[in-house]
Amino acid sequence: MYMPLTNQEVAAKLREVSKLMQLSGQNRFKVIAFDKAAQTLEGLGEDINNYIEERSLTDIKGIGKSIAEDIYALAETGSMPVLESFREKVPEGLIEWLDISGLGPKNAYKIHKELGISTIAELKEKLEDGSVAGLSGLGKKSAEKIMKSIEWKEKFDERCRLDQAKEIASVIYESLKDQEGVQQIEVAGSYRRGLETIGDIDILIAAEEEHISHLFEVFTTHERVTEILGKGDTKSSVRTAEGRQVDLRIVSPDEFPAALMYFTGSKEHNVVLRQRARDRGMSLNEYGLFKLNNDGDTDFDQAVAFSSEEDIYEKLDLHFVPPELREDRGEFEIYEKQEELSLVEADDIRGVIHAHSTYSDGKYSIREMAEACMERGYEYLGLTDHSKTAAYAGGLNVDEIKQQWEEVDALNKEFEEAGNNFVIFKGIESDILADGSLDYEDEILAGFDFVIASVHQSLEMPRNKMMERMRNAIKNPHTRILGHPTGRLLLRRDGSDLDLNELVALAAEYNTAIEINANPRRLDLDWRFGNKAKETGLMTSINPDAHTIAGIDDIEYGVRIARKGKYEKERVLNTMSADEVKDFFEDKGE
Repeated sequence: MYMPLTNQEVAAKLREVSKLMQLSGQNRFKVIAFDKAAQTLEGLGEDINNYIEERSLTDIKGIGKSIAEDIYALAETGSMPVLESFREKVPEGLIEWLDISGLGPKNAYKIHKELGISTIAELKEKLEDGSVAGLSGLGKKSAEKIMKSIEWKEKFDERCRLDQAKEIASVIYESLKDQEGVQQIEVAGSYRRGLETIGDIDILIAAEEEHISHLFEVFTTHERVTEILGKGDTKSSVRTAEGRQVDLRIVSPDEFPAALMYFTGSKEHNVVLRQRARDRGMSLNEYGLFKLNNDGDTDFDQAVAFSSEEDIYEKLDLHFVPPELREDRGEFEIYEKQEELSLVEADDIRGVIHAHSTYSDGKYSIREMAEACMERGYEYLGLTDHSKTAAYAGGLNVDEIKQQWEEVDALNKEFEEAGNNFVIFKGIESDILADGSLDYEDEILAGFDFVIASVHQSLEMPRNKMMERMRNAIKNPHTRILGHPTGRLLLRRDGSDLDLNELVALAAEYNTAIEINANPRRLDLDWRFGNKAKETGLMTSINPDAHTIAGIDDIEYGVRIARKGKYEKERVLNTMSADEVKDFFEDKGE
Protein backbone atom coordinates (compact mmCIF):
# COMPACT_ATOMS: atom_id res chain seq x y z
CA MET A 1 0.00 0.00 0.00
CA TYR A 2 1.46 3.33 -1.10
CA MET A 3 0.89 6.64 0.67
CA PRO A 4 -0.08 9.43 -1.76
CA LEU A 5 2.63 11.97 -2.56
CA THR A 6 2.66 15.16 -4.62
CA ASN A 7 5.20 15.72 -7.38
CA GLN A 8 6.55 18.70 -5.43
CA GLU A 9 7.01 16.68 -2.23
CA VAL A 10 9.12 14.08 -3.99
CA ALA A 11 11.08 16.75 -5.89
CA ALA A 12 11.89 18.54 -2.62
CA LYS A 13 13.26 15.30 -1.12
CA LEU A 14 15.41 14.65 -4.18
CA ARG A 15 16.73 18.21 -4.16
CA GLU A 16 17.65 17.85 -0.50
CA VAL A 17 19.58 14.68 -1.34
CA SER A 18 21.39 16.61 -4.09
CA LYS A 19 22.40 19.39 -1.67
CA LEU A 20 23.54 16.97 1.03
CA MET A 21 25.53 15.02 -1.56
CA GLN A 22 27.35 18.22 -2.57
CA LEU A 23 28.22 18.91 1.05
CA SER A 24 29.53 15.41 1.65
CA GLY A 25 31.88 15.50 -1.33
CA GLN A 26 30.02 13.01 -3.51
CA ASN A 27 30.66 12.43 -7.20
CA ARG A 28 29.21 15.40 -9.09
CA PHE A 29 27.44 13.16 -11.62
CA LYS A 30 25.40 11.62 -8.80
CA VAL A 31 24.57 15.10 -7.54
CA ILE A 32 23.45 16.16 -11.02
CA ALA A 33 21.28 13.04 -11.38
CA PHE A 34 19.28 13.85 -8.25
CA ASP A 35 19.03 17.53 -9.16
CA LYS A 36 17.85 16.67 -12.67
CA ALA A 37 15.29 14.18 -11.31
CA ALA A 38 13.93 16.84 -8.94
CA GLN A 39 13.59 19.32 -11.79
CA THR A 40 11.84 16.72 -13.93
CA LEU A 41 9.25 16.03 -11.24
CA GLU A 42 8.65 19.73 -10.57
CA GLY A 43 7.58 20.13 -14.19
CA LEU A 44 5.79 16.79 -14.55
CA GLY A 45 2.21 17.32 -15.67
CA GLU A 46 1.01 13.90 -14.51
CA ASP A 47 0.40 12.57 -11.01
CA ILE A 48 3.50 10.75 -9.80
CA ASN A 49 1.30 8.36 -7.79
CA ASN A 50 0.15 6.72 -11.05
CA TYR A 51 3.78 5.88 -11.90
CA ILE A 52 4.43 4.68 -8.36
CA GLU A 53 1.42 2.36 -8.35
CA GLU A 54 2.40 0.90 -11.72
CA ARG A 55 6.09 0.84 -10.71
CA SER A 56 6.90 2.62 -13.96
CA LEU A 57 8.89 5.59 -12.69
CA THR A 58 11.77 4.78 -15.04
CA ASP A 59 9.42 5.61 -17.93
CA ILE A 60 9.88 9.25 -16.92
CA LYS A 61 12.88 10.70 -18.74
CA GLY A 62 15.47 11.68 -16.13
CA ILE A 63 14.45 9.08 -13.52
CA GLY A 64 16.91 6.21 -13.36
CA LYS A 65 16.46 2.83 -11.69
CA SER A 66 18.24 3.78 -8.45
CA ILE A 67 16.30 7.02 -7.94
CA ALA A 68 13.06 5.22 -8.81
CA GLU A 69 13.75 2.73 -6.00
CA ASP A 70 14.34 5.65 -3.60
CA ILE A 71 10.94 7.09 -4.53
CA TYR A 72 9.18 3.72 -4.17
CA ALA A 73 10.69 3.44 -0.69
CA LEU A 74 9.39 6.89 0.20
CA ALA A 75 5.89 5.97 -0.96
CA GLU A 76 5.95 2.65 0.89
CA THR A 77 7.48 3.75 4.19
CA GLY A 78 7.30 7.54 4.31
CA SER A 79 11.10 7.58 4.44
CA MET A 80 13.81 7.75 1.76
CA PRO A 81 16.85 5.72 2.93
CA VAL A 82 19.35 7.63 0.79
CA LEU A 83 18.12 10.91 2.26
CA GLU A 84 18.25 9.63 5.84
CA SER A 85 21.75 8.33 5.23
CA PHE A 86 23.03 11.72 4.09
CA ARG A 87 21.16 13.53 6.85
CA GLU A 88 23.21 11.47 9.32
CA LYS A 89 26.45 12.33 7.52
CA VAL A 90 25.83 16.06 7.00
CA PRO A 91 24.89 18.37 9.90
CA GLU A 92 21.67 20.30 9.25
CA GLY A 93 23.26 23.74 9.58
CA LEU A 94 25.66 23.04 6.74
CA ILE A 95 22.92 23.39 4.10
CA GLU A 96 22.79 27.13 4.84
CA TRP A 97 26.40 27.36 3.68
CA LEU A 98 25.30 26.73 0.10
CA ASP A 99 23.62 30.16 0.12
CA ILE A 100 26.91 31.94 0.85
CA SER A 101 28.21 33.62 -2.29
CA GLY A 102 31.83 32.68 -2.99
CA LEU A 103 31.69 29.47 -0.92
CA GLY A 104 31.07 26.55 -3.24
CA PRO A 105 30.21 23.02 -2.07
CA LYS A 106 33.82 21.83 -2.43
CA ASN A 107 35.19 24.46 -0.07
CA ALA A 108 32.21 24.10 2.24
CA TYR A 109 33.00 20.38 2.54
CA LYS A 110 36.72 21.08 3.06
CA ILE A 111 36.09 23.67 5.81
CA HIS A 112 33.54 21.47 7.56
CA LYS A 113 35.77 18.40 7.40
CA GLU A 114 39.07 19.99 8.37
CA LEU A 115 37.81 22.41 11.03
CA GLY A 116 34.96 20.27 12.37
CA ILE A 117 32.36 23.05 12.19
CA SER A 118 28.82 23.09 10.79
CA THR A 119 27.05 26.38 11.60
CA ILE A 120 27.42 29.85 10.13
CA ALA A 121 28.28 31.20 13.61
CA GLU A 122 31.18 28.73 13.85
CA LEU A 123 32.24 29.57 10.31
CA LYS A 124 32.39 33.29 11.17
CA GLU A 125 34.52 32.51 14.20
CA LYS A 126 36.99 30.48 12.13
CA LEU A 127 37.11 33.17 9.47
CA GLU A 128 37.91 35.78 12.09
CA ASP A 129 40.69 33.79 13.78
CA GLY A 130 42.39 32.97 10.45
CA SER A 131 41.69 29.22 10.50
CA VAL A 132 39.85 29.27 7.16
CA ALA A 133 42.54 31.37 5.46
CA GLY A 134 45.09 28.79 6.62
CA LEU A 135 43.48 25.93 4.73
CA SER A 136 45.10 24.79 1.49
CA GLY A 137 43.33 26.11 -1.59
CA LEU A 138 41.61 28.95 0.27
CA GLY A 139 43.82 31.74 1.60
CA LYS A 140 43.24 35.23 2.96
CA LYS A 141 41.42 36.67 -0.07
CA SER A 142 38.92 33.81 -0.22
CA ALA A 143 38.33 34.05 3.53
CA GLU A 144 37.65 37.79 3.28
CA LYS A 145 35.25 37.26 0.39
CA ILE A 146 33.34 34.56 2.32
CA MET A 147 33.17 36.80 5.40
CA LYS A 148 31.78 39.71 3.40
CA SER A 149 29.20 37.43 1.79
CA ILE A 150 28.03 36.25 5.22
CA GLU A 151 27.72 39.85 6.41
CA TRP A 152 25.66 40.76 3.37
CA LYS A 153 23.57 37.61 3.72
CA GLU A 154 22.76 38.57 7.31
CA LYS A 155 21.82 42.07 6.25
CA PHE A 156 19.96 41.25 3.05
CA ASP A 157 18.19 38.29 1.50
CA GLU A 158 20.44 36.27 -0.79
CA ARG A 159 17.88 36.68 -3.56
CA CYS A 160 15.61 39.54 -4.55
CA ARG A 161 12.34 39.85 -6.45
CA LEU A 162 12.23 40.41 -10.20
CA ASP A 163 11.11 44.04 -9.79
CA GLN A 164 13.92 44.76 -7.35
CA ALA A 165 16.45 43.25 -9.76
CA LYS A 166 15.01 45.35 -12.59
CA GLU A 167 15.46 48.55 -10.62
CA ILE A 168 19.17 47.82 -10.09
CA ALA A 169 19.89 46.28 -13.51
CA SER A 170 18.18 49.04 -15.48
CA VAL A 171 20.11 51.96 -13.93
CA ILE A 172 23.47 50.24 -14.40
CA TYR A 173 22.50 49.16 -17.93
CA GLU A 174 21.53 52.74 -18.78
CA SER A 175 24.86 54.07 -17.48
CA LEU A 176 26.77 51.71 -19.79
CA LYS A 177 24.75 51.31 -22.98
CA ASP A 178 25.78 54.59 -24.64
CA GLN A 179 29.43 54.52 -23.59
CA GLU A 180 32.01 54.64 -26.34
CA GLY A 181 32.95 51.18 -27.57
CA VAL A 182 29.78 49.36 -26.51
CA GLN A 183 28.65 47.41 -29.57
CA GLN A 184 26.10 45.19 -27.79
CA ILE A 185 24.87 45.00 -24.23
CA GLU A 186 22.41 42.68 -22.47
CA VAL A 187 21.40 41.81 -18.94
CA ALA A 188 21.85 38.03 -18.89
CA GLY A 189 21.42 35.33 -16.24
CA SER A 190 18.22 34.49 -14.43
CA TYR A 191 17.00 38.06 -14.98
CA ARG A 192 16.95 37.57 -18.74
CA ARG A 193 15.17 34.25 -18.24
CA GLY A 194 12.49 36.02 -16.19
CA LEU A 195 12.84 34.02 -12.98
CA GLU A 196 10.63 35.29 -10.16
CA THR A 197 13.60 35.76 -7.84
CA ILE A 198 17.14 36.74 -8.80
CA GLY A 199 20.51 36.19 -7.15
CA ASP A 200 23.45 37.95 -8.81
CA ILE A 201 22.80 40.27 -11.74
CA ASP A 202 24.88 39.53 -14.87
CA ILE A 203 25.57 42.17 -17.52
CA LEU A 204 27.39 41.32 -20.75
CA ILE A 205 29.00 43.78 -23.17
CA ALA A 206 30.58 43.31 -26.59
CA ALA A 207 33.50 45.73 -27.01
CA GLU A 208 37.00 45.84 -28.47
CA GLU A 209 39.94 45.55 -26.09
CA GLU A 210 40.88 49.25 -26.09
CA HIS A 211 37.54 50.18 -24.46
CA ILE A 212 37.53 47.60 -21.67
CA SER A 213 39.41 49.61 -19.04
CA HIS A 214 37.13 52.65 -19.41
CA LEU A 215 33.95 50.56 -19.29
CA PHE A 216 35.03 48.82 -16.09
CA GLU A 217 35.83 52.22 -14.59
CA VAL A 218 32.32 53.50 -15.39
CA PHE A 219 30.83 50.33 -13.93
CA THR A 220 32.80 50.20 -10.69
CA THR A 221 32.36 53.92 -9.95
CA HIS A 222 28.59 53.92 -10.44
CA GLU A 223 26.84 55.84 -7.63
CA ARG A 224 24.94 52.70 -6.66
CA VAL A 225 28.15 50.74 -6.00
CA THR A 226 29.26 50.44 -2.37
CA GLU A 227 32.02 47.86 -2.77
CA ILE A 228 34.22 46.48 -5.54
CA LEU A 229 34.39 42.71 -5.12
CA GLY A 230 36.80 42.07 -7.96
CA LYS A 231 38.26 43.75 -11.03
CA GLY A 232 39.97 41.73 -13.75
CA ASP A 233 40.73 41.84 -17.47
CA THR A 234 37.33 40.57 -18.63
CA LYS A 235 35.12 40.60 -15.52
CA SER A 236 34.40 42.99 -12.67
CA SER A 237 32.06 42.41 -9.72
CA VAL A 238 30.51 44.98 -7.41
CA ARG A 239 28.08 45.13 -4.53
CA THR A 240 25.28 47.71 -4.68
CA ALA A 241 23.68 49.64 -1.85
CA GLU A 242 20.80 47.13 -1.88
CA GLY A 243 23.20 44.26 -1.17
CA ARG A 244 23.09 42.79 -4.66
CA GLN A 245 26.14 41.50 -6.47
CA VAL A 246 26.40 42.70 -10.07
CA ASP A 247 28.91 41.13 -12.48
CA LEU A 248 30.00 42.80 -15.71
CA ARG A 249 31.72 40.70 -18.35
CA ILE A 250 33.20 42.19 -21.50
CA VAL A 251 33.86 39.97 -24.51
CA SER A 252 34.88 40.57 -28.10
CA PRO A 253 32.01 41.23 -30.52
CA ASP A 254 32.46 37.88 -32.30
CA GLU A 255 32.23 36.01 -28.95
CA PHE A 256 29.14 37.89 -27.77
CA PRO A 257 26.38 35.52 -29.04
CA ALA A 258 27.99 32.43 -27.49
CA ALA A 259 28.76 34.29 -24.26
CA LEU A 260 25.21 35.63 -24.09
CA MET A 261 23.81 32.14 -24.55
CA TYR A 262 26.16 30.70 -21.92
CA PHE A 263 25.62 33.39 -19.28
CA THR A 264 21.87 33.47 -19.82
CA GLY A 265 21.66 29.79 -18.86
CA SER A 266 20.05 27.95 -17.34
CA LYS A 267 22.76 25.50 -16.37
CA GLU A 268 20.41 22.65 -17.30
CA HIS A 269 19.63 24.15 -20.71
CA ASN A 270 23.33 24.68 -21.41
CA VAL A 271 24.19 21.07 -20.55
CA VAL A 272 21.78 19.85 -23.24
CA LEU A 273 23.12 22.36 -25.78
CA ARG A 274 26.71 21.24 -25.16
CA GLN A 275 25.74 17.60 -25.62
CA ARG A 276 23.87 18.40 -28.85
CA ALA A 277 27.02 20.13 -30.09
CA ARG A 278 29.18 17.09 -29.29
CA ASP A 279 26.68 14.79 -30.99
CA ARG A 280 27.25 16.87 -34.12
CA GLY A 281 31.05 16.88 -33.91
CA MET A 282 31.35 20.29 -32.28
CA SER A 283 32.13 21.87 -28.93
CA LEU A 284 30.09 24.76 -27.51
CA ASN A 285 31.36 27.03 -24.74
CA GLU A 286 31.17 30.69 -23.73
CA TYR A 287 33.77 31.62 -26.36
CA GLY A 288 32.12 30.08 -29.39
CA LEU A 289 31.35 26.96 -31.37
CA PHE A 290 34.26 24.85 -32.54
CA LYS A 291 34.83 21.58 -34.37
CA LEU A 292 36.14 18.57 -32.48
CA ASN A 293 39.45 17.02 -33.49
CA ASN A 294 39.95 13.29 -34.08
CA ASP A 295 40.49 12.73 -30.35
CA GLY A 296 37.14 14.35 -29.52
CA ASP A 297 38.76 17.48 -28.07
CA THR A 298 37.91 21.08 -28.93
CA ASP A 299 39.90 22.36 -31.89
CA PHE A 300 40.10 26.09 -31.24
CA ASP A 301 41.63 26.60 -34.69
CA GLN A 302 38.44 25.37 -36.34
CA ALA A 303 35.79 27.86 -35.27
CA VAL A 304 32.27 27.42 -36.65
CA ALA A 305 30.96 30.75 -37.92
CA PHE A 306 27.89 32.39 -36.37
CA SER A 307 26.63 35.93 -35.87
CA SER A 308 23.76 35.47 -33.40
CA GLU A 309 22.18 33.12 -30.87
CA GLU A 310 19.76 32.11 -33.65
CA ASP A 311 22.73 30.92 -35.73
CA ILE A 312 24.07 28.77 -32.90
CA TYR A 313 20.68 27.15 -32.32
CA GLU A 314 20.42 26.48 -36.06
CA LYS A 315 23.82 24.72 -36.05
CA LEU A 316 22.42 22.49 -33.30
CA ASP A 317 19.29 21.68 -35.37
CA LEU A 318 17.03 23.85 -33.24
CA HIS A 319 14.91 26.91 -33.81
CA PHE A 320 15.63 29.90 -31.55
CA VAL A 321 14.52 29.26 -27.96
CA PRO A 322 13.26 32.41 -26.19
CA PRO A 323 15.33 33.12 -23.05
CA GLU A 324 12.34 32.63 -20.73
CA LEU A 325 12.02 28.98 -21.80
CA ARG A 326 15.65 27.96 -21.33
CA GLU A 327 15.09 25.71 -18.32
CA ASP A 328 15.21 22.20 -19.89
CA ARG A 329 11.50 21.73 -19.29
CA GLY A 330 10.38 20.54 -22.70
CA GLU A 331 11.66 23.41 -24.84
CA PHE A 332 13.99 21.18 -26.89
CA GLU A 333 11.17 18.89 -27.99
CA ILE A 334 9.15 21.95 -29.05
CA TYR A 335 11.86 23.88 -30.88
CA GLU A 336 13.20 20.85 -32.73
CA LYS A 337 9.86 20.64 -34.50
CA GLN A 338 8.41 24.13 -34.74
CA GLU A 339 9.79 27.54 -35.44
CA GLU A 340 8.06 29.31 -32.56
CA LEU A 341 5.30 29.36 -29.98
CA SER A 342 3.00 32.35 -30.18
CA LEU A 343 4.00 33.32 -26.64
CA VAL A 344 2.11 36.25 -25.17
CA GLU A 345 3.82 39.63 -25.35
CA ALA A 346 3.24 42.81 -23.36
CA ASP A 347 1.73 44.54 -26.40
CA ASP A 348 -0.94 41.80 -26.62
CA ILE A 349 -2.57 42.87 -23.33
CA ARG A 350 -5.78 44.79 -24.06
CA GLY A 351 -7.27 45.26 -20.63
CA VAL A 352 -6.72 45.25 -16.89
CA ILE A 353 -8.43 42.61 -14.75
CA HIS A 354 -8.13 42.47 -10.94
CA ALA A 355 -7.79 45.98 -9.57
CA HIS A 356 -8.95 47.64 -6.38
CA SER A 357 -10.41 51.07 -5.64
CA THR A 358 -11.08 53.20 -2.56
CA TYR A 359 -14.22 51.13 -2.03
CA SER A 360 -11.95 48.54 -0.35
CA ASP A 361 -8.18 48.87 0.13
CA GLY A 362 -7.23 50.61 -3.13
CA LYS A 363 -5.65 54.07 -3.05
CA TYR A 364 -7.52 55.61 -6.01
CA SER A 365 -11.14 56.04 -7.04
CA ILE A 366 -12.78 53.95 -9.75
CA ARG A 367 -12.63 56.92 -12.13
CA GLU A 368 -8.92 57.45 -11.46
CA MET A 369 -8.13 53.77 -12.02
CA ALA A 370 -10.20 53.72 -15.23
CA GLU A 371 -8.56 56.86 -16.58
CA ALA A 372 -5.11 55.47 -15.77
CA CYS A 373 -6.00 52.36 -17.78
CA MET A 374 -7.17 54.49 -20.70
CA GLU A 375 -3.94 56.53 -20.61
CA ARG A 376 -2.03 53.28 -21.03
CA GLY A 377 -4.12 52.31 -24.06
CA TYR A 378 -6.20 49.60 -22.38
CA GLU A 379 -9.79 48.93 -23.42
CA TYR A 380 -11.32 47.75 -20.16
CA LEU A 381 -10.96 47.55 -16.40
CA GLY A 382 -12.15 44.54 -14.40
CA LEU A 383 -12.81 46.11 -11.01
CA THR A 384 -12.47 43.63 -8.13
CA ASP A 385 -12.65 45.10 -4.66
CA HIS A 386 -12.58 42.78 -1.66
CA SER A 387 -15.63 40.92 -0.40
CA LYS A 388 -17.20 41.34 3.04
CA THR A 389 -15.22 38.61 4.85
CA ALA A 390 -12.02 40.55 4.13
CA ALA A 391 -13.03 43.21 6.65
CA TYR A 392 -9.34 43.99 7.30
CA ALA A 393 -9.13 45.13 3.65
CA GLY A 394 -12.36 47.15 3.68
CA GLY A 395 -14.47 44.34 2.20
CA LEU A 396 -17.77 45.54 0.73
CA ASN A 397 -21.16 44.92 2.31
CA VAL A 398 -24.20 44.49 0.07
CA ASP A 399 -25.21 48.17 0.24
CA GLU A 400 -21.70 49.24 -0.81
CA ILE A 401 -21.79 46.77 -3.69
CA LYS A 402 -25.01 48.28 -5.01
CA GLN A 403 -23.60 51.78 -4.63
CA GLN A 404 -20.47 50.71 -6.56
CA TRP A 405 -22.57 49.17 -9.34
CA GLU A 406 -24.44 52.45 -9.76
CA GLU A 407 -21.15 54.35 -9.98
CA VAL A 408 -19.78 51.91 -12.56
CA ASP A 409 -22.96 52.20 -14.66
CA ALA A 410 -22.71 55.99 -14.57
CA LEU A 411 -19.04 55.98 -15.56
CA ASN A 412 -19.62 53.51 -18.40
CA LYS A 413 -22.41 55.71 -19.72
CA GLU A 414 -20.18 58.79 -19.48
CA PHE A 415 -17.31 57.06 -21.29
CA GLU A 416 -19.64 55.84 -24.05
CA GLU A 417 -21.15 59.28 -24.61
CA ALA A 418 -17.66 60.79 -24.76
CA GLY A 419 -16.74 58.29 -27.49
CA ASN A 420 -14.21 56.43 -25.36
CA ASN A 421 -13.71 52.81 -26.38
CA PHE A 422 -13.55 51.71 -22.76
CA VAL A 423 -15.69 49.71 -20.34
CA ILE A 424 -15.53 48.88 -16.64
CA PHE A 425 -16.61 45.35 -15.69
CA LYS A 426 -18.28 44.91 -12.32
CA GLY A 427 -16.26 42.30 -10.50
CA ILE A 428 -15.44 41.22 -6.98
CA GLU A 429 -12.53 39.41 -5.38
CA SER A 430 -14.62 37.03 -3.33
CA ASP A 431 -12.97 35.27 -0.43
CA ILE A 432 -13.06 31.49 -0.64
CA LEU A 433 -14.46 30.47 2.72
CA ALA A 434 -13.18 27.50 4.72
CA ASP A 435 -15.58 25.03 3.06
CA GLY A 436 -14.88 26.34 -0.45
CA SER A 437 -18.05 28.39 -0.77
CA LEU A 438 -17.86 32.03 -1.88
CA ASP A 439 -18.64 35.18 0.03
CA TYR A 440 -22.22 36.54 -0.52
CA GLU A 441 -25.46 34.84 -1.45
CA ASP A 442 -25.95 33.53 -4.99
CA GLU A 443 -28.27 36.37 -5.96
CA ILE A 444 -25.55 38.94 -5.18
CA LEU A 445 -22.80 36.92 -6.88
CA ALA A 446 -25.02 36.66 -9.97
CA GLY A 447 -25.17 40.45 -10.19
CA PHE A 448 -21.45 40.80 -10.89
CA ASP A 449 -20.05 40.59 -14.40
CA PHE A 450 -17.43 38.21 -13.04
CA VAL A 451 -15.99 36.83 -9.81
CA ILE A 452 -12.36 36.23 -8.89
CA ALA A 453 -12.28 33.66 -6.07
CA SER A 454 -9.26 33.92 -3.76
CA VAL A 455 -8.06 32.56 -0.44
CA HIS A 456 -6.80 35.15 2.03
CA GLN A 457 -7.21 33.36 5.37
CA SER A 458 -6.41 29.88 6.77
CA LEU A 459 -3.77 29.30 4.11
CA GLU A 460 -2.12 26.57 6.20
CA MET A 461 -5.00 24.10 6.18
CA PRO A 462 -3.98 20.44 5.75
CA ARG A 463 -3.68 19.49 2.10
CA ASN A 464 -6.79 17.33 1.91
CA LYS A 465 -8.98 20.11 3.35
CA MET A 466 -7.31 22.82 1.27
CA MET A 467 -7.74 20.77 -1.90
CA GLU A 468 -11.43 20.23 -1.21
CA ARG A 469 -11.82 23.94 -0.53
CA MET A 470 -10.20 24.84 -3.85
CA ARG A 471 -12.10 22.19 -5.80
CA ASN A 472 -15.40 23.59 -4.53
CA ALA A 473 -14.38 27.12 -5.49
CA ILE A 474 -13.33 26.10 -9.01
CA LYS A 475 -16.56 24.19 -9.57
CA ASN A 476 -18.73 27.06 -8.32
CA PRO A 477 -20.57 28.39 -11.39
CA HIS A 478 -19.97 32.00 -10.30
CA THR A 479 -16.16 31.60 -10.25
CA ARG A 480 -14.65 32.78 -13.51
CA ILE A 481 -11.08 33.24 -12.29
CA LEU A 482 -9.16 31.63 -9.44
CA GLY A 483 -6.97 34.29 -7.84
CA HIS A 484 -3.34 33.82 -6.66
CA PRO A 485 -3.94 30.09 -6.06
CA THR A 486 -1.20 29.32 -3.52
CA GLY A 487 -1.26 32.63 -1.66
CA ARG A 488 2.54 32.71 -1.60
CA LEU A 489 4.56 35.88 -0.95
CA LEU A 490 7.96 35.51 -2.56
CA LEU A 491 10.90 35.37 -0.14
CA ARG A 492 8.45 35.85 2.74
CA ARG A 493 5.84 33.12 2.84
CA ASP A 494 5.38 29.73 1.20
CA GLY A 495 2.10 28.99 -0.51
CA SER A 496 -0.62 26.61 0.62
CA ASP A 497 -0.02 22.87 0.38
CA LEU A 498 -1.80 22.02 -2.88
CA ASP A 499 -1.62 19.58 -5.78
CA LEU A 500 -1.59 22.23 -8.46
CA ASN A 501 -1.47 19.77 -11.34
CA GLU A 502 -4.87 18.49 -10.23
CA LEU A 503 -6.27 21.99 -9.78
CA VAL A 504 -5.00 23.11 -13.19
CA ALA A 505 -6.73 20.15 -14.86
CA LEU A 506 -9.92 20.75 -12.88
CA ALA A 507 -9.99 24.46 -13.73
CA ALA A 508 -9.54 23.67 -17.42
CA GLU A 509 -12.38 21.14 -17.22
CA TYR A 510 -14.73 23.72 -15.64
CA ASN A 511 -13.65 26.54 -17.98
CA THR A 512 -12.34 28.54 -15.02
CA ALA A 513 -9.23 30.62 -15.60
CA ILE A 514 -6.40 30.65 -13.06
CA GLU A 515 -4.76 34.03 -12.88
CA ILE A 516 -1.08 34.77 -13.04
CA ASN A 517 -1.03 37.39 -10.33
CA ALA A 518 1.47 39.86 -11.76
CA ASN A 519 2.28 41.55 -8.47
CA PRO A 520 6.04 40.84 -8.22
CA ARG A 521 5.55 39.81 -4.59
CA ARG A 522 3.32 36.93 -5.76
CA LEU A 523 3.77 35.86 -9.43
CA ASP A 524 1.30 33.10 -8.68
CA LEU A 525 0.34 30.76 -10.55
CA ASP A 526 3.93 29.50 -10.64
CA TRP A 527 5.35 29.16 -14.18
CA ARG A 528 6.54 25.63 -13.36
CA PHE A 529 2.98 24.39 -13.89
CA GLY A 530 2.95 25.77 -17.41
CA ASN A 531 3.44 22.37 -19.05
CA LYS A 532 0.31 21.04 -17.35
CA ALA A 533 -1.58 24.22 -18.22
CA LYS A 534 -0.55 23.87 -21.87
CA GLU A 535 -1.49 20.19 -21.95
CA THR A 536 -4.99 20.89 -20.55
CA GLY A 537 -5.60 24.14 -22.45
CA LEU A 538 -5.97 26.14 -19.23
CA MET A 539 -6.91 29.80 -19.65
CA THR A 540 -5.10 32.38 -17.59
CA SER A 541 -5.45 36.10 -17.07
CA ILE A 542 -2.39 38.24 -16.38
CA ASN A 543 -3.68 40.33 -13.50
CA PRO A 544 -1.83 43.16 -11.74
CA ASP A 545 -3.90 42.97 -8.54
CA ALA A 546 -3.43 46.73 -8.63
CA HIS A 547 -4.10 48.72 -5.46
CA THR A 548 -2.55 51.87 -6.96
CA ILE A 549 -2.21 53.42 -10.41
CA ALA A 550 1.47 52.43 -10.49
CA GLY A 551 0.43 48.85 -9.69
CA ILE A 552 -1.25 48.56 -13.10
CA ASP A 553 2.22 48.44 -14.64
CA ASP A 554 3.07 45.24 -12.78
CA ILE A 555 1.44 43.47 -15.74
CA GLU A 556 4.91 43.36 -17.34
CA TYR A 557 6.13 40.91 -14.68
CA GLY A 558 3.10 38.70 -15.20
CA VAL A 559 3.78 38.63 -18.93
CA ARG A 560 7.32 37.38 -18.28
CA ILE A 561 6.01 34.61 -16.03
CA ALA A 562 3.32 33.70 -18.59
CA ARG A 563 5.99 33.38 -21.26
CA LYS A 564 8.03 31.13 -18.97
CA GLY A 565 4.88 29.07 -18.50
CA LYS A 566 4.49 28.66 -22.31
CA TYR A 567 1.22 30.59 -22.46
CA GLU A 568 0.26 31.52 -25.99
CA LYS A 569 -1.63 34.75 -26.55
CA GLU A 570 -4.81 32.73 -27.25
CA ARG A 571 -4.85 31.31 -23.70
CA VAL A 572 -4.58 34.70 -21.97
CA LEU A 573 -7.97 36.20 -21.24
CA ASN A 574 -6.95 39.84 -21.21
CA THR A 575 -5.45 39.68 -24.70
CA MET A 576 -9.06 39.53 -25.90
CA SER A 577 -11.40 42.37 -26.78
CA ALA A 578 -13.93 43.61 -24.24
CA ASP A 579 -16.72 41.77 -26.07
CA GLU A 580 -14.78 38.50 -26.05
CA VAL A 581 -13.97 38.89 -22.35
CA LYS A 582 -17.65 39.57 -21.67
CA ASP A 583 -18.55 36.33 -23.51
CA PHE A 584 -16.04 34.41 -21.36
CA PHE A 585 -17.49 35.90 -18.17
CA GLU A 586 -21.01 34.90 -19.23
CA ASP A 587 -20.01 31.34 -20.14
CA LYS A 588 -20.20 30.04 -16.58
CA GLY A 589 -20.65 26.44 -17.66
CA GLU A 590 -24.08 26.20 -16.05
